[in-house]
This record gives sequence, structure tokens and C-alpha cells, in this order.
Amino acid sequence: MVDGDTAKEAVVDEINKEEKKEEVKNEEKEAKKEEKKMKAIQYSSYGGGANNLKHVEITVPTPKKDEVLIKTEAVSINPLDIKVQHGSFRPLYPKGFPCVPGGDVTGEVVEIGSEVKNIKVGDKVIAMLNVYAGGGLAEYAVAREILTVQRPPEIPAAEAAGIPVAGLAAYQALTHHDGIKLDGSSSDKNVLITAASGGVGCFAVQLAKLANVHVTATCGERNIEFVRSLGADEVLDYKTADGAALKSPSDKKYDLVIHCASSIGWSTFAHQLTSHGKVIELNSGPKSYWSVALRRVTFSKKQLVPLSFSPKSDHLEILVNLMKEGKLRTAIDSKHPFDEAEKAWAKSAEGHATGKIIVEF
Repeated sequence: MVDGDTAKEAVVDEINKEEKKEEVKNEEKEAKKEEKKMKAIQYSSYGGGANNLKHVEITVPTPKKDEVLIKTEAVSINPLDIKVQHGSFRPLYPKGFPCVPGGDVTGEVVEIGSEVKNIKVGDKVIAMLNVYAGGGLAEYAVAREILTVQRPPEIPAAEAAGIPVAGLAAYQALTHHDGIKLDGSSSDKNVLITAASGGVGCFAVQLAKLANVHVTATCGERNIEFVRSLGADEVLDYKTADGAALKSPSDKKYDLVIHCASSIGWSTFAHQLTSHGKVIELNSGPKSYWSVALRRVTFSKKQLVPLSFSPKSDHLEILVNLMKEGKLRTAIDSKHPFDEAEKAWAKSAEGHATGKIIVEF
């Protein structure tokens, strides 16, 4: 006959065995998780373009306490990605090699950090990663909750992936520096948008028309009708004399210029601006900052303002809601399967895309 103490010991031993088994299972799960691999695109040095991109298998990243892990459905390639690879931001970015590029991501959340409050596993989301650090061209990507928003079912993955960098840049360029409102109350403004058929330009034209401003846009001859379809009131072929001079067909002077192109000198803009006109420069460089300093020295009321890009989730939500309501769309140049991501990269590097270039998983 087994006494009471012996019986208790037997029960305790059994509990310990079960707990040990559970510990072993958890350890095995963690080990498997650590070993889980994903497909990704990397480059290991500056330069080289699409030829420097490599298909690799790397470990699936683990989200930090304020991050989510996204199973990627689509990623957009931005000119900024190309500049980072080229070395335009060295030695700051990328922070190290090898680098997985890509900053615009959409997909399904499969894991969340301990402090994530408003997103749950299974949510479809749109996220903006650190575009300088990258991480998007992979089967899984981690994103901070504060730069991740819900993706409505009305928005397809490819269109969603095109929103963050280009959409936010267009929105902030229009609304931050000149007080243009998207509620239609800015009808007295005249706006010029250069390179209007590019990723940022396409969003800028549509947002400007939501603000009810008069829009003059520049682009190549082949994209004139396309830019008109986005809502532009006047479209200039940048290779013509009037296009090169940025001269409005209706002889309007511009209150605001969203400058998405390059290689246009300040003197060209100055002749076409109102007395208090502003040029928002999206491709800032040393010449831009010299022009800013010169304007201040001469006390000119005409201004050149380099865009200070500051990603915010509430701005991203505004764009997503406009798209959900059918008031905004992502113009897509082309879609490429992940296995052919190099083609998407090369096409972006050419600099002649009409809208956004998307990689799909």
C-alpha cells in the first residue's frame, strides 16, 4: 500500500515531468523559429545597380516590443532606394552590408511585439520602413507600429504598396509649407508640379485637385494625356520651349511649385513665381541649400524650400482613407514577381517610370 507522502511525491514527479516536456517543446519551438528562413534580396556593396542584387535565404527577423512582423504581399521600389545603393547617403546609410532594400511594404501581420496595442495578428496593413535602412524586399519584414496602418479590403496590395514614400512626400510638400487644404478651399492658388508622371508627381496632381487649385504639370510627351487624366488643368512637354521655361499656357504665375524633377535652375522658377511664390524641392542638394541662403541674403520673398520629409501614421491614414473612398489612386507603371525583382530595380534606375514600380510576392 502506498502511503500519502509517497503518493504526493509521485504526483509531484509527474507534474515535473510534464513541465519538463513543455519546456523542451518550447525550446524546440524557439529553435525552429530561430532556424526559420526566408527569401530576400540583398546587395553587399555600393553601386552595381540591378547586377549587384542577390537572391538569398536569411533568418526571418523577430519584431521588437514596438514592432510587427509582416508577411509581405507587395513592395514598391522608390528612386530613394536606388540612391541609397548608389552611395548618395554614405557613410550613414545603409548602416551595414549586406543590405535588404525596400521601404514601402504591405502584407499580413503574423507576429506582434509585447507593447503593440492597435494591431493584431491577421491584420492586413501598409507600413513604411526606414527607407534608408531597408528591409522590404523579403518574404517577411518588421515595421514599427507607429508607421503601420490598417489596409482596407477595398485597396489591392499592389496599390497599397505604392502609397507610403511617394504619397507622403506629395502630401507633405503640398500641405506643410503653403497651407493648401484638401477640403477644396484653396481655389485661389496656382500650383506647378514638375515630373508629374513620376511616383510623387502622380499623387501630387491628384491631391492638388482635391484642394481645388489650378494645376500646371510637366512631363514627357508620351505621358501628357495620362497626366491630364489625373486632373491636371494644363500639361507642358518639358522638352518644348514653354516646357523648359515652365511657362503656363494661360500665363499664370505659380504660388507653389512641387519640384519633383532635377536640373532646373532657380532663375527658371523665379521668373514664373508670384511675389511670394515657393518652390518645394524634393531632390535637395548643395545647389538647393545655396539658393536658400541666397534668398535670405537678398531678402527675397520668393522662396526655395527643401522638403523636410517626416513620415507620420496619421498622414498615411489620410491617404489610405482617400484611396478607400475612391478619391485617390496609385498609378502603377509595372508589376514584377519577386523572382524578377532585378527587372523592377533596373526599370526604376532608368528614371522614366510612369507611376510606381511594384514587386509582388
